Amino acid sequence: MIRIEHLTKSFDAGRTFAVRDVSLEVNEGETLVLLGASGCGKTTTLKMINRLVEPTGGRIEVDGREVQSVDLLELRRSIGYVFQDIGLFPHMTAAENVEIVPRLLGWSLEKRRQRSAELLELVGLEARTYGQRLPRRLSGGQQQRIGIARALAADPKYLLMDEPFGALDAVTRDQLQRELIDLRRTLNKTIIFVTHDLFEALRLADRIGVMNAGRLEQIGEPGELLHAPATPFVTDLFEHARRQAQLIEAST
Repeated sequence: MIRIEHLTKSFDAGRTFAVRDVSLEVNEGETLVLLGASGCGKTTTLKMINRLVEPTGGRIEVDGREVQSVDLLELRRSIGYVFQDIGLFPHMTAAENVEIVPRLLGWSLEKRRQRSAELLELVGLEARTYGQRLPRRLSGGQQQRIGIARALAADPKYLLMDEPFGALDAVTRDQLQRELIDLRRTLNKTIIFVTHDLFEALRLADRIGVMNAGRLEQIGEPGELLHAPATPFVTDLFEHARRQAQLIEAST
């Protein structure tokens, strides 16, 4: 599991805090969604897990090992990370982008090519058709699929996803959400997924952690947050969702 204890982050020597005393656990095979508005601390929390950002205080353990004690390259290669802005290398083909981590790990060319072809097919892109295309010749949804395949290339146990569908149109976003649900069933990965979209959180999460102003307001299963909100902030957040759902139902 991933265990976070009293995690804190300040970027200005303690005058303000992006993350304040956050504690949570993520169980094996679970999808935990961190939900909140921009600037609430959810992405900073995610980045501290694989040390893209170093914490000011607190403790993070992955499989019982404190991340500060793990070699940085070993840690990052063992945890898949999917970025919001995708971050594909523009001069590399789709297959070459997928192969980056296996190449760094010293895999043979044959093994790398086999793995990239397998993963492209897994995310719905025929390897023969898309493997040799540069990112500029791919749609936004196709690029994000490549980003997911790249994060899975070394078969990591954990997958961190930072608003991966946030920049996509509604139709593509819906399709990729459905595909992620299918991938979860197929791969049984432990996922931490960051989003500001409440309906995306409800659709994807086993549990949701609601963040506000750097603090974890409440964490629980979707039904628990809907029917037993623990704070006024969570109450207001899910009441808004209920009203929207009622409007959609009334219009159909």
